Amino acid sequence: MSERPRLTVLSGPSGVGKSTVVAHMRKEHPEVWLSVSATTRKPRPGERHGVHYFFVSDEEMDKLIANGELLEWAEFAGNRYGTPRRAVMDRLEAGEPVLLEIDLQGARQVRASMADAQLVFLAPPSWDELVRRLTGRGTEAAEVIERRLRAARVELAAEPEFDTTLVNTSVEDVARELLALMKVV
Repeated sequence: MSERPRLTVLSGPSGVGKSTVVAHMRKEHPEVWLSVSATTRKPRPGERHGVHYFFVSDEEMDKLIANGELLEWAEFAGNRYGTPRRAVMDRLEAGEPVLLEIDLQGARQVRASMADAQLVFLAPPSWDELVRRLTGRGTEAAEVIERRLRAARVELAAEPEFDTTLVNTSVEDVARELLALMKVV
């Protein structure tokens, strides 16, 4: 019997391209299961409930946290995000490769509760490139961008806590490297 796949956690600063890399990877390998996070954030244009996130109220999020139903959760840019525990454990037990795309706080919580999880840090090619990506979105107010930049400095400093670092110079290359780490290819 083959061993149960390890949970893989992809983290890195806001704007580094985590979502883009994951979307590319799943287009090529839809068998990789990406956990859908619950969030108190309002949907951005085009985002759908249950597909991109489970959009929940503050009260619903309080209940999930209190009942221990989240593998990890964090507050970021004024909103809370969390990973539903049951779905992740069910997929891993079924032998499916599972990927979490979460922030630094969440990655630390996963490491604390699942020591065998594989933590992968996605780094930008440079600080200037990260700033360009964060300000180029055009979806957030200046104070939100400033808050994200401050958080990004802290997140970049945490890189040594991760098992592996991938530098996002090419979405295709990073997706391929991530799949190899997950033993999907």
